[in-house]
Amino acid sequence: MLNLVSLIIGAVAAILAVFAFFPLLGWANWFIIPLAMIGALFGFLSRGTAGRNLNLLVILIAVVRLSLGGGII
Repeated sequence: MLNLVSLIIGAVAAILAVFAFFPLLGWANWFIIPLAMIGALFGFLSRGTAGRNLNLLVILIAVVRLSLGGGII
């Protein structure tokens, strides 16, 4: 059950991360990263690994996008 919750949170975060790739919307990654961290927490508590892996991928994508845009120096 926790893996399903993690997958849902990860899917929402991934959809939001797609919108954060548009110019002038990179600041949204600052909200996406904590959301994906919450999803990863649920993923770590579950037996399955799909939700955890999805959230870790979303976190990685958001951090790379922030570093490319100058949000993380």
